[in-house]
Amino acid sequence: MRTIEMSFLPDVKVPCDVCHGARFNAETLAVSWRGKSIGDVLKMEIDEAVEFFGSMPSIAHPLQLLKDVGLGYLTLGQPSPTLSGGEAQRIKLVTELSKVRDDIGKRGNKAPHTLYVLDEPTVGLHMADVERLIKVLHRLVDGGHSVVVIEHDLDVIAEADWVIDLGPEGGVKGGAVVGECTPEALVGNARSHTGAALRAVLARG
Repeated sequence: MRTIEMSFLPDVKVPCDVCHGARFNAETLAVSWRGKSIGDVLKMEIDEAVEFFGSMPSIAHPLQLLKDVGLGYLTLGQPSPTLSGGEAQRIKLVTELSKVRDDIGKRGNKAPHTLYVLDEPTVGLHMADVERLIKVLHRLVDGGHSVVVIEHDLDVIAEADWVIDLGPEGGVKGGAVVGECTPEALVGNARSHTGAALRAVLARG
């Protein structure tokens, strides 16, 4: 992309008139693999790329992890400034999951204990993608790591081993620790609005 300065107006980005947004010169784009140039690959969504690179585990595995955390709709060439905070967090999470696999492969044992702190990673996610993210978080815990999640999503809270509930209300009427317990025990806390809302979630699970 080329940036055109507009003096008193915001800058405007337009596709390069040489590569037309493909990022490479004609000679590079003339090289193809399985019928696609590097420009075509970068336009590919992760969902499609998982299958395209299926025969190459070192590429397909991290792509599958990205799909598992609900990022299958992103393109391989997605510019990082266009990512939301939640998307960026999940990409970092995938990076860590890939390291865990690499460490196991190299040393034959589990990776060192790591503490992960996530700030509302479910923001903007469809319910099905929230379920995928929960499975990924369980994989980290099952691998011997600790995961702290700041979250309002009841499905995530219901899956936690331990909940620290702040309240009892919002704003100036909040900030106190209402409960420190399992999700099941929080349901019985009369001061906890979270516990009252969790009752139906736990009942269906």
